[in-house]
Amino acid sequence: MSIERITPAELGRPSGFTHAVRASGTFVFLAGQTALDQSGQVVGDTVTRQFEQALENLLRALAAAGGTPDELASMTIFITDIDDYRAHAGEIAAVWRRHVGTSYPAMAAVGVTRLWDREAMVELQAIAVLDPS
Repeated sequence: MSIERITPAELGRPSGFTHAVRASGTFVFLAGQTALDQSGQVVGDTVTRQFEQALENLLRALAAAGGTPDELASMTIFITDIDDYRAHAGEIAAVWRRHVGTSYPAMAAVGVTRLWDREAMVELQAIAVLDPS
């Protein structure tokens, strides 16, 4: 498996994401994860707490597939309130560093009117690339 994070000189320095990721290995497609607990209830009444639960859920699914956080190659973040998310970006970045570290996949954030679970504020969907051996 190889993941190469690419920052073209012609693009601005990325903060909290990587411009491009070149990868080879076994691909794992991770379904969108919200802040559901084990009983299927949305937990957390802040975007930061919901982001953390959604990230923990995504990383559990990745681990069950045999992967680790550093193997995340791409992630899409769906957010119901972009302004609230941006206002808490520092807290969310701290959650990321605590669970994943300082490497980032290619990422996009998309504002949506609502998610499947009405109480959900954030949903994370990702692709990881694992060593095939």
